[in-house]
Amino acid sequence: YEGENSLPSHPESRVSLTATVFLTYRVNSWTELVVNPEVAGGKGFGDVTGIAGFTNGEIPRVASATPTPYVARAYLRNTWALSPETEIAEAGPNLLVGRLPVCRLTLITGKFAITDFFDNNTYSHDPRRQFMNWSLMSNGAWDYPADTRGYTVGSVQELTMHGWSLRAAIVMEPTEANGGTLDTRLAKNRGVAAEWEKRYQPLGHAGTLRVLGFLNRERAGTFRDAMLPDGTTDLASTRRPGTKKYGFGLNLGQEITRDIGVFARYGWSDGKTEAWAFTQIDRSVSGGISLQGRLWKRTGDNIGVAAVRNYLAGDDRSFLAAGGMGFIVGDGRLNYAPESITEAYYAWHANGNWTFTLDYQRIVNPAYNQDRGPVSVGTLRVHWER
Repeated sequence: YEGENSLPSHPESRVSLTATVFLTYRVNSWTELVVNPEVAGGKGFGDVTGIAGFTNGEIPRVASATPTPYVARAYLRNTWALSPETEIAEAGPNLLVGRLPVCRLTLITGKFAITDFFDNNTYSHDPRRQFMNWSLMSNGAWDYPADTRGYTVGSVQELTMHGWSLRAAIVMEPTEANGGTLDTRLAKNRGVAAEWEKRYQPLGHAGTLRVLGFLNRERAGTFRDAMLPDGTTDLASTRRPGTKKYGFGLNLGQEITRDIGVFARYGWSDGKTEAWAFTQIDRSVSGGISLQGRLWKRTGDNIGVAAVRNYLAGDDRSFLAAGGMGFIVGDGRLNYAPESITEAYYAWHANGNWTFTLDYQRIVNPAYNQDRGPVSVGTLRVHWER
């Protein structure tokens, strides 16, 4: 049998493109303006349905595959010194070379991706360079607020001290599940997140622990109320403004040697409310290793191997088994098992501008259904940067 959001039973191949210009202007010693024009095109196989931990973090669930220009980010970053000590800030995307106060308060206001500032990890967070799977690049159980392309509007406040940081955000939610329009009614619907970050160096090797908590208020439906006495489901009729979805995440990154690093994440959400912006995962546990090419005399190359296991909570599982549909998974019925994904890649740094990556992913029980898969996905990723 096949359902509305079943993974297609035939082989597919797809091409996608994303290109971003990172523009940062230093207005004065404590204010910077960041603007990122972006172009994205292409669609994922199966219209990006049938796998909760989808295989390409650069693919949004958009209606058209035509390359489309838009403004991805446009925000002000204000930084206030809390101590006279400074440290060198290295150049990077949306970051200028300079000196920053070691102890500082930062305020970011405007349009951005909330994952720019939360749930970061040195070894698994950038689908353009590292692991591509949705539930490896981010905490799969965090239904982080975003429009279809992954961006939102709001503010982030961050306090950074010598060995730790504390950040919080209030941002807009989409008006509908996986929608492209953001809800401006912050009094009713909004996403709130807070994260504590601890930095340390056991035996001289950098490590970071992050603890994330989130509370979303959305015009979302609840699974238990959507299961009707006659055995059918009606999620739309249960949608109410201000419906709560909450959870937490743990995130660890640790350097083992100069050229070897490991990471691990755990995510938990209440599992009572429909997925609204990211994907339909209620529990997620992942881990992996990253090896730098200096180990085999290929400076700039990188190997990554990781695995993730995604779960559904009871209400969510019962809803899908009764024939319910989310915006990304739903077979019409469900022979439940956790979704297990492994991913491995080799990134070959050809020269200063070009990197070519071969990536392989294997998905067991896609969309939590033992009647599906396993599925193999191979990817060639071409990355150019100046």
